[in-house]
Amino acid sequence: MSEAAPQGQQPSAQEPQDPAPSGDAAPAASPPGDVLRAEHIAKRYGAVTALTDINLHLGRGEVLGLLGDNGAGKSTLMKILCGFQPADAGRIVLEGSEVTFKSVDHARSLGIDTVYQDLALVNQLSVYHNLFLNREVTRWPLLANGKMRKLARQYLDEMGINIPSVDSDVAALSGGQRQAIAVARAVHSNAKILLLDEPLAAMGAKEAAIILDLVRDLKNKGQVSVIIIAHNYGQALEICDRVNLLQHGEITFDKQSADTSVEELNDIVIAEYRRAALERQRTA
Repeated sequence: MSEAAPQGQQPSAQEPQDPAPSGDAAPAASPPGDVLRAEHIAKRYGAVTALTDINLHLGRGEVLGLLGDNGAGKSTLMKILCGFQPADAGRIVLEGSEVTFKSVDHARSLGIDTVYQDLALVNQLSVYHNLFLNREVTRWPLLANGKMRKLARQYLDEMGINIPSVDSDVAALSGGQRQAIAVARAVHSNAKILLLDEPLAAMGAKEAAIILDLVRDLKNKGQVSVIIIAHNYGQALEICDRVNLLQHGEITFDKQSADTSVEELNDIVIAEYRRAALERQRTA
């Protein structure tokens, strides 16, 4: 999963001036009724420590933005939450019960689905075939194409996704439409928790608006909880209820979107760049 560094000022060789300490800088305590909690998650790859002590919580119907610099550990955390790989330490609590995911399919069967940047769509297949990819409706021994076509139209209309024909090949659609199909497929596979990996990456404003509207609609319905990996702080604050900042394998910032700003997030990241630059000077 690709990650791009947040936009900001260039690192300075001067002594860093950290933002004023705030009681909100530490991760907030997990309230009762969370649909998902990750507690003290750690992950190493040989000599490299990707995650040290992750504590994350997600409320029912909440949209959580997961922010962080390149290499901060966001991708690793998502892989653990979707069952792609196990954590070395810590535990995951899903709807009040501790779980150990055996695979991506196991996590999906428990209601956690992931939409990656590459989408896992087949360009040569139609919209409706992609919506039911690996979940095909059959009338043995044949595919029930008529039923899948009808359901696909119903699903897209219910979610407000504007695609004129479900018979169109996915290759002919825009990036925003393709991303919307991948999200719709996950939602209508009975997902309770949706993990979105950079859904707005490399999209123009018009295409990004399709996904922002889709996530906003999911939030308003309150049926699916969402974690979004994002690098655009402005978009994250617009669509997310709450944002977490991941640095050095830990969540160092946890605030409601209404209580923070792009400027505050940039200040934290710039201060980290300055600390890194100063450390390089000291060791040079």
